[in-house]
Amino acid sequence: MNDPKPDPNIQKWRTLAEKEVKRDPDTLVWNTPEGIPVKPLYTADDLEGATHLDSLPGFAPFVRGPRATMYAGRPWTIRQYAGFSTAEESNAFYRKALAAGQQGVSVAFDLATHRGYDSDHPRVVGDVGKAGVAIDSVEDMKILFEGIPLDQISVSMTMNGAVIPVLANFIVAGEEQGVPRARLSGTIQNDILKEFMVRNTYIYPPEPSMRIIADIIEYTSKEMPKFNSISISGYHMQEAGATLVQELAFTLADGREYVRAALKKGLDVDEFAGRLSFFFAIGMNFFMEAAKLRAARLLWTRIMQEFEPKKPSSLMLRTHCQTSGVSLQEQDPYNNIVRTAFEAMSAALGGTQSLHTNSFDEAIALPTEFSARIARNTQLILQHETGVTRVVDPLAGSYYVESLTKELADAAWKLIEEVEAMGGMTRAVNDGLPKRLIEEAATRKQAAIDRGDEVIVGVNKYRLETEDEIDILDIDNKAVREAQIARIERTRRQRDPKKAGETLDRLREVARSGQGNILEAAVEAARARATLGEISDAMRDAFGDHSAVPKVVSKVYGPAYEGEPEYENLVDRLDQFARVLGSAPRIMVAKLGQDGHDRGAKVIASAFGDLGFEVIAGPLFQTPEEAADLAVKSKVQVVGMSSLAAGHKTLAPQLVEALKARGADEVIVVVGGVVPRQDYQFLLDHGVAAVFGPGTNVLDAARAVLDLMEGKRRNI
Repeated sequence: MNDPKPDPNIQKWRTLAEKEVKRDPDTLVWNTPEGIPVKPLYTADDLEGATHLDSLPGFAPFVRGPRATMYAGRPWTIRQYAGFSTAEESNAFYRKALAAGQQGVSVAFDLATHRGYDSDHPRVVGDVGKAGVAIDSVEDMKILFEGIPLDQISVSMTMNGAVIPVLANFIVAGEEQGVPRARLSGTIQNDILKEFMVRNTYIYPPEPSMRIIADIIEYTSKEMPKFNSISISGYHMQEAGATLVQELAFTLADGREYVRAALKKGLDVDEFAGRLSFFFAIGMNFFMEAAKLRAARLLWTRIMQEFEPKKPSSLMLRTHCQTSGVSLQEQDPYNNIVRTAFEAMSAALGGTQSLHTNSFDEAIALPTEFSARIARNTQLILQHETGVTRVVDPLAGSYYVESLTKELADAAWKLIEEVEAMGGMTRAVNDGLPKRLIEEAATRKQAAIDRGDEVIVGVNKYRLETEDEIDILDIDNKAVREAQIARIERTRRQRDPKKAGETLDRLREVARSGQGNILEAAVEAARARATLGEISDAMRDAFGDHSAVPKVVSKVYGPAYEGEPEYENLVDRLDQFARVLGSAPRIMVAKLGQDGHDRGAKVIASAFGDLGFEVIAGPLFQTPEEAADLAVKSKVQVVGMSSLAAGHKTLAPQLVEALKARGADEVIVVVGGVVPRQDYQFLLDHGVAAVFGPGTNVLDAARAVLDLMEGKRRNI
């Protein structure tokens, strides 16, 4: 069989291109982190094998959008994710935002709430009100939505671990506002599998967690027809370092697993499939992100066809999107406004149903009212001034975008099938496959940034050194916690203790026996004013706690620097220092409080291990005292505390004091992560030896830590 003759026009282009760039145009091909080669030129030949090209919006496989008219008929919903401090403060923020053009409420809860602890629990001293709003009972939930008509405004709640008490409190708060649950609209995230992979705000082991999800789908499909029972999230995977192919594949594989769990409850697929929703991150690879959403709809239709639904809407993927948090930078932070605008446009061109745009200061702290207004107006300008809403799927027919759509779909399907061969996503999560692949991808990306192979404007290129500080929102954690504890105590005094106890016993029995619906039992407990922590603990009694064993990938960061003098010199320095010590320098990477976001900690542990440090990876959710005990037991010279959720001003000084109390004054404490420059001096004054803020080059951090260790040894 003869090979087809080369297209003469392409040959002409290659000749001209080679003349322009003085080299073979094939050298212009960019290999993305997903392993997809992006060429400088796309033609009709690149669409060979793409079967979706003749599809229309509103019809399967929905590549061009789930609705026939898309934004020409109705723009996406502007749904800004927010929540901080107290229910009163968050309520005031929501009401102002709704008055200024926001179209739905999206609630961020604090980490104590996520992990099923009441605000008075000793493990959450540094977490209450810091990264979201504290919710301890129905009383908090009622305040949160005071003056917000829940029969008119849809509410999205990002909650997974403590999903049962949070949803139960929401249902009861609606009832007491005069809105029956059948009229409540919105979404609960309720996506626990991704928590075991990346975000780590889990409570119970995977199997009972899957039962909780199925019970919620069952309850809402029968009692709350306007409410989305699950938002299957890839967002946190990308934020943790996943490639777009990994985000796409693991998210859809999670969705398949949840459908199977609901079917095991005896539900008909058409009873619930139309209320499943998705949640994707939108990063800076502009065209690929738009293509990702189109590929997601294509693949979800393929997956749902396996279950033979009768309604066309059961094949349809609907999604919320959020612009990337990890793409935001502390350095030259106003650049983040531009990044978010491009990401928002990409989401719109990809066909999202609702969108959150991040505020420019979120690489440093919670957004202020000023920065949140810019983020919200970014969407309003996009909807009203750019013309992007006038045409359905403006990128359709683009050689490049259609080719990317197919490439992403093919690569993601291959990974989905790999998961399927393992026995499904629950088995893959238990075996650690998704977590390992994502952590390897995150470490490779960090190496590419540190080397300058991936340019971040204002960080590793075109950097302008400035001491300018932007205003940030600072939460008084101590005051918030005291106010929450006072409300908990008042709620407990005013409730009927016998009734509260009986409803908790009933919930415990439903969880243990497997008979009955967990959410239904929890609603009764919430109505009796059982607290979030009490409801969570009743299920803990039945299910137990999940505890992950920290593992660190190796030989990923180091090989990226192979042959680089800067890297090799540092390795040599560490080797020489190890000879002086008589062993490799030992560092413990610690995550304190209830913050489960461990991307930074894992990347540091991996990179430092490749350099020659002996790394002890501390378990998640330690108290300062537990971290100090492990540091002393492990005989480390340095403890590196990784902070993302603003608890550093409480937890770092407690860690320093805990080490002193154990006679370990010589242990060096450093802090890295999302720490505003305004807080550096506070930490240094309280015994922290160095602070490494967002965007710190890993090799620079390693050199600084080694300097501290050598200096400490000289002074002994």
